[in-house]
Amino acid sequence: EEVIAMKKTYQPQNEEVLFSKDVLTTADHSDIEHFKQLSLHNARKRVRLCTHHNQDDLLHEMLIVLEKSTYVRPHKHPGKSESTHIIEGLVDVVLFDDDGQIERVISMGDYASGKTFYYRMATPVFHTLIIRSEVLVFHETTNGPFDKSATIFAPWSPEDADVDSIVSFMSELDKQLNLI
Repeated sequence: EEVIAMKKTYQPQNEEVLFSKDVLTTADHSDIEHFKQLSLHNARKRVRLCTHHNQDDLLHEMLIVLEKSTYVRPHKHPGKSESTHIIEGLVDVVLFDDDGQIERVISMGDYASGKTFYYRMATPVFHTLIIRSEVLVFHETTNGPFDKSATIFAPWSPEDADVDSIVSFMSELDKQLNLI
């Protein structure tokens, strides 16, 4: 079932993922506000607009909205690069070595924040996000095609369904960041 919003056509893949069906995809303030509302009404508090037309495209560009409570399990994508440009909000991007030790933290915000607003990760490394604002909106680009099974989740991090372990993990991670 197609959803037409603000004269734009999106094909929902699920409650978190929409694909643009337009030849020319645009986004404005009202689109982002619409995606924020959608993110409030799903379990994982996130929405992604894929501006590429399908998972097999060689270039994947996405507008992503994450609420503050969103858990992004530490992961990496072998054979892929990834770039992120912050549109709205504040986030700490935490990079880990393979054993789960923090290697680097990038404090990011939009351009007006004066913080780093863009990064490109040329080599896959375990990373997660700690969202520091009520909502985070960013543009992400990576190479396709997308194969969910090719994502490597950090074995030392809790799975998405393990809520109690996630709370402990994120609390401990935040404490470690305050010591850096």
